[in-house]
Amino acid sequence: MSEIGQPQVQIKDVAKLYGDHNVQALSGISLDIAQGEFIALMGASGCGKSTLLNIIGGIDRATSGSVLVNGDDLAKMNDDQLTRVRATKIGFIFQFFNLLSTLTVRENVALPLELLGKTKAADIRKKVDRILERVNISKRADFYPAHLSGGELQRTAIARALIHSPQLILADEPTGNLDTDNGIAILDLLRTINKEDGHTVVMATHSPEAAAYAHRMLKIKDGLLIRDSEQCPVT
Repeated sequence: MSEIGQPQVQIKDVAKLYGDHNVQALSGISLDIAQGEFIALMGASGCGKSTLLNIIGGIDRATSGSVLVNGDDLAKMNDDQLTRVRATKIGFIFQFFNLLSTLTVRENVALPLELLGKTKAADIRKKVDRILERVNISKRADFYPAHLSGGELQRTAIARALIHSPQLILADEPTGNLDTDNGIAILDLLRTINKEDGHTVVMATHSPEAAAYAHRMLKIKDGLLIRDSEQCPVT
């Protein structure tokens, strides 16, 4: 079982403006996320939670403020450095899965390691097979995304997020396109990954039922952090 450690993500006065009219997506967000925590970012669609996830993951840049991941200031990194951080230290899970339709399950999961180019093909195959077994999708390894259920698609996406052993998992509405049973199964899997493997998980969701799987719920409204210390009844 994972233990909560030192701050892994440190966010200070982060604001984000978009467009010529400076539409404010985030306004002065500050929080620390510890190594081994499972955090739920809770709020309605458009509240800014996905924007915050993207800034933590280096997909987007804050207009002002700072974001440190493992002590590294993302604002001081160039695009190549940010790409390297995303490829080696962060795993992304998306609501719409973002799998490549022309690749099988195994090929989709292997792709991040292949792009890094530092692992032999035989070793990639072994690691992929272990991850597929871990998330219970091995029997679909040679299937294409078009032939998978929603739950199977998300399990594949989780396997891809885990393949490079990231320290931080960012999940954006991971159950948003799933039915109740598959949604519960995916949340159980995320909680297991957090407890047993020690991955820090930050999940954006509008669902109170999903948020209850986290250690802590952070409520965001209109780009503002309105509650930052609500403990969830994790079992």
